Amino acid sequence: MYFGNQQYGGRGGFGSGILDEFKNAFKQYDNGLMQIIFINVAVFVVMMLLRVILILSGSESVYTSIIGMLAIPASITSFLHQPWTLITYFFLHEGFMHILFNMLFLYWFGLIIKEFLGGGKVISLYVLGGIIGGLFYLLIYNLVPFFANRVDASVMLGASAGVYAVVVGAATLAPNYTMHLLFLGPVRIKYIALFYVFLSFAQTTGANAGGNLAHLGGAALGFIFIKQLQSGVDLGKPVHWFISFVKSFFVRQPKVRVTYKKSTSEKTSSKKQTSSSSTTSGSTPSNVSQDEIDSILDKISQSGYESLSKEEKQKLFNAGK
Repeated sequence: MYFGNQQYGGRGGFGSGILDEFKNAFKQYDNGLMQIIFINVAVFVVMMLLRVILILSGSESVYTSIIGMLAIPASITSFLHQPWTLITYFFLHEGFMHILFNMLFLYWFGLIIKEFLGGGKVISLYVLGGIIGGLFYLLIYNLVPFFANRVDASVMLGASAGVYAVVVGAATLAPNYTMHLLFLGPVRIKYIALFYVFLSFAQTTGANAGGNLAHLGGAALGFIFIKQLQSGVDLGKPVHWFISFVKSFFVRQPKVRVTYKKSTSEKTSSKKQTSSSSTTSGSTPSNVSQDEIDSILDKISQSGYESLSKEEKQKLFNAGK
């Protein structure tokens, strides 16, 4: 599968491009898509190594207990004893093919969201889709009589609900965006999304009923999220507020000098005075103009400090001396 209206090129080709993005997941600005994929893959690798080590050492029950603490249970009573599973379950995979297809779909459709709305919206859709998918799974399993005999023994894990939110979100945002499918040729993504939603609905009474119910919850969130965004309401604000709050404990923010924008006449006068002072003394305290500082501060207010280039950060540092 590849995008019909997008080309991948540059140094190293398609594979190297993905690898570079993966390696720099937390270094590049607005790279939420690769950050989510990185976390999922990292958790999968750690859990796989842990599983092998514990099984070889005769402690498979310990691994089973760990999975039980991270996967979301269908039982309301069990869930209330481990509410964090509403988040942890959608970063947890056990089968290689399970995580492979989830991450491929997340990457393909997440690129569309990133292209139109930025990486931050990919994070919002994924996290909210996972949460709503988990809640929908809990709700249906405890309200519909058909699942009454399965509640106590059922647990769920996997990123599918969040992925479905991204898939349906992309299809709602750009329904006629075309992907080229193997053996089928160009297909509009709205039909791809509809097919997978219908498939999940048809399998809600099967062996993976819980997972398919979560898919439907995530898909509904993806549709509502984009429609609300098009109406001017960003449902993802709480997600970004929480992420920023957590980051504030680990990322040291620089001290930024408060200033104000001068009027054109003031700026002209200031430049003349600076020029006059330079002629008299032969030196200036800094080679950074007030216009540049104003522009940098505007950029910080709009996109955050991390959006600044190395040169802009240095200028801000010099101006603060």
